[in-house]
Amino acid sequence: MMLGQGGPTKVYVATRPVDFRKGIDGLAMAVQEMFGLDPFCGAVFVFRSKRADRIKLLVWDQTGMVLVHKRLEGGKFVWPQMRDGVMRISSAQLAALFEGLDWRLVRPERARRPLVAG
Repeated sequence: MMLGQGGPTKVYVATRPVDFRKGIDGLAMAVQEMFGLDPFCGAVFVFRSKRADRIKLLVWDQTGMVLVHKRLEGGKFVWPQMRDGVMRISSAQLAALFEGLDWRLVRPERARRPLVAG
């Protein structure tokens, strides 16, 4: 799944379920109210249903608002512990989440910053 415009994409996850009757406008309002962020900033915003078998992703792609809705047919999405607030995950973790995998197992290897070039 490719959503970013190249380079790292910020991904924000709502830790509580949202009303899945909401469409683009309702979720954009939720981004402002729940996340305190601009829904047109280019970040990916992730929401889940109460049953955790569906997710919605909302992102501004510089030409319009994109809403992706996915339902798992035989399982549930692995979700962070429910609490009020928002958390950040990496693009790789989002890809795992979208595939229905346990995104918590995806950990990027950190490289040490070189002291000199060459």
